[in-house]
Amino acid sequence: MENRNKIFFHPAYTAGRIDRRLFGAFLEPIGNWVYGGIWNNEHPTADEYGFRKDIMDMTRELGVPAVRLPGGNFTSGWNWKDSIGPRENRRTHLELAWRQYETNDIGHDEYLAWAKSVGTDPLYTVNLGTGTVEDAQYLAEYTRHPGGTYWSDLRRKNGFEKPHEVHTWCLGNEMDGPWQIHSWEKDPKGYGVKSNEISKMIKWVDPTAETVVCGTSTPHNRSYLSWDLTVLEQCYETVDYLSLHYYHPALTGDLKAYLSASDVCEDFLIREIAACDVMQGMLREPRPLMIAFDEYGVSFRKQEKTTVGRAGNIDHSAYSEFGSRLKQPFKHNSLHPSQTRNDGVESEMLESLALCSILMMLMRHADRVKIGCMTPGLFVIGHNEEKVWKRVGYYAYEMLIRYGSRGFSLTPSISCGTYDTDGYNIDDFSQVPAQEGLKYLESSASLDPASRELSVFVINRSCDQDLETQLDLTSFGDLSLIEHKSVYTDDLSVCNTAENPECVVPKKIENTKLSSGVATAVFKKLSFNMLRFRLN
Repeated sequence: MENRNKIFFHPAYTAGRIDRRLFGAFLEPIGNWVYGGIWNNEHPTADEYGFRKDIMDMTRELGVPAVRLPGGNFTSGWNWKDSIGPRENRRTHLELAWRQYETNDIGHDEYLAWAKSVGTDPLYTVNLGTGTVEDAQYLAEYTRHPGGTYWSDLRRKNGFEKPHEVHTWCLGNEMDGPWQIHSWEKDPKGYGVKSNEISKMIKWVDPTAETVVCGTSTPHNRSYLSWDLTVLEQCYETVDYLSLHYYHPALTGDLKAYLSASDVCEDFLIREIAACDVMQGMLREPRPLMIAFDEYGVSFRKQEKTTVGRAGNIDHSAYSEFGSRLKQPFKHNSLHPSQTRNDGVESEMLESLALCSILMMLMRHADRVKIGCMTPGLFVIGHNEEKVWKRVGYYAYEMLIRYGSRGFSLTPSISCGTYDTDGYNIDDFSQVPAQEGLKYLESSASLDPASRELSVFVINRSCDQDLETQLDLTSFGDLSLIEHKSVYTDDLSVCNTAENPECVVPKKIENTKLSSGVATAVFKKLSFNMLRFRLN
């Protein structure tokens, strides 16, 4: 057992005030994410709109503060006007992003009614693919204007008397990607100009609105960083956030590479913040641009073909059959939820550690990152046709939401052992350079002056060692330990199921000691930990 590990926090070393939206999730009608997931009008618990109340109840209990919806690649071809009013009058379209039939049984109003019911802030994605400037203007008017105009009165006629509570608008999705419907990859200036005009108009409709413009969706695109600079030159003055996405891959079975997700994401984030600061200086803008890291995920992948090698510049041939989707026929959404996920999840415990490590990294950059959306965030709620249950990832995510989203983020100083990972190319979209000096311990913390509580989060990424660690909190004065909870399992293959929903649950650690401001704890291998302290 190691005993040379130390984590130091000081109340003066703050990384910025934490925005609750940093702990958000993402929702898109892919497969049964929506139809057959949160929505099933044939289910015994279905509400007036067709949403499952049992899933809604657990989502409300989880407390997700924000959800980016209704997508995703989906939104680049979605016409919101075809999704409002009586269902029998709505149009069915070919949905090109995921090769589905979009029936619009769930539309604009239903998505926002669901968000209100579960108590989450909707981060609404506007169609900047096939959508026009006028479409966006009318969308904002329909959604936010009290009444007295054609579009606002139409909302009232459709049964929603008061404006929807939408205050954050995402201006498209991954518009630099050649895989996107009506991609702007070859015209970043045009996208920036269009975003500038739509951002202005949305704010003229609703002065309380904030807007999010699409930055780089992957560092492997040919336009990486030059896209961000060109777009921001056109719209910096009118937008509030730059959207970033990152999906971290690892070769199947490579646990160390998989758990390096936060370090790889952090490198990407730092370069993007630098691009924002360059543009701020060029335009002599007094206001720094904030970041919305509004899609992120992790996955194990098998080795596939690579056409161009590492360091980006993906050849366009790689996009011709992106995800092999073009070989597949169009499918109808199913109302029958699957009980398994086929997206590279080999272990719910490992997935939870990797995802939460990214979220903890975003906490450490709370001065610039204000919005975060964990792509599988709502997947921590398992469901079949009869039951709902908490997957392994539910518990760590819930602790971060409940106790990490308050007050100020603190910057840790960590002394512990390190490890390296080799670089690898899985395919043209999944390329990661070698990483050196990655720390086995990862930590973040929130200090809440209102409740006088300090919440410290620690992940032990070691695959084979429990790590005895000292938390030096002497700078906080007199404090007491409220609790130490840990999520871990000795069998990484186990998961929580409908039949056995408590295979992996948080454990209360009783032998953690606090003396003279120094806490001594043992962090189990591959574990997530939360330690809460009260400032006396």
